[in-house]
Amino acid sequence: MIAPADMEACREAIRHGSLSFHAASKLLPGRVRDPALALYAFCRLADDAVDEGTDKRGAVLRLRDRLDLAYRGTPADGAADRAFAAVVEDHEMPRELPEALLEGLAWDALGRRYETMSELRDYAARVASAVGAMMCVVMGVRDAHALSRACDLGVAMQLTNIARDVGEDARARRVYLPGAWLDAAGLDREAFCDEARPDAQVRAMVRRLLDEAERLYVRAEAGIAALPLSARPGIFAARHVYGAIGGAVRRNGYDTIGPRARTGRGRKTALLGLSVARTGLSAAMPHSAVIFAPPLPETAFLVEAARREPVARADRGLGLIEVMAQLEGRDRAARA
Repeated sequence: MIAPADMEACREAIRHGSLSFHAASKLLPGRVRDPALALYAFCRLADDAVDEGTDKRGAVLRLRDRLDLAYRGTPADGAADRAFAAVVEDHEMPRELPEALLEGLAWDALGRRYETMSELRDYAARVASAVGAMMCVVMGVRDAHALSRACDLGVAMQLTNIARDVGEDARARRVYLPGAWLDAAGLDREAFCDEARPDAQVRAMVRRLLDEAERLYVRAEAGIAALPLSARPGIFAARHVYGAIGGAVRRNGYDTIGPRARTGRGRKTALLGLSVARTGLSAAMPHSAVIFAPPLPETAFLVEAARREPVARADRGLGLIEVMAQLEGRDRAARA
């Protein structure tokens, strides 16, 4: 069980660190909300440590050690670590899922670049769909079809984030737009980071990201009806709140170099109400054929892991062990 003081610390971390998830979590039942907040607090703080720190490689290596301690039942001395260790024990969380997140964060630390949409979905699978799969485990859902749609939702949300943050990322010298798209537009990554402009070509790329996200939001909705009825409003809320971010980007003419798309409190409140209404309709929804569609190739390993099936690391490309070895090598070289 999560200690009350640790749980309150996790709530505070999410309240101030992720307004969208905090809003959606209000509609989750208590038995799901608390472990979900604990899980998300650990993941969010881990992401912030890598994203915002100056020692990104060191942050990932420390996170690897923290994850290992949590799975040993001896978590590091921190509220999020202790709460996460309790979630791991209470819900028998497959270790491959948080390890997938760690791998995605390691890719960030290594400055990995993505040349195609498939490679970008590989990244989104790790940093977002892995969390979606862990959420399913917390809800007691291990059905392959529901897990596949949860992973679709994770990829859609991450693509929405990437589309919204093109300018912010460029100013931090990060570019997630697929390299093949940039090449076709005659844009150099380094030059783009030096002076990103919302020209027609960049706006078209943002639109492509949002179009792909919307396709996956539609696929994901088919799986919400397979979740416990009490958990559906919160998941509908996550879908609608993040979808609204994409809507704000569209209203800005796909310019995400200048203004940062936001959804106000009033809009979020309306979306929460919509989510409750859609839950009532979902109880009578016939299963769509989409729910039985296979997972995206990029998220299939997460579905297998969440179902407690062994993961064939050979099918995962550059695996966690190899990525950690690269990070350790670069870290030693930087300190020499």
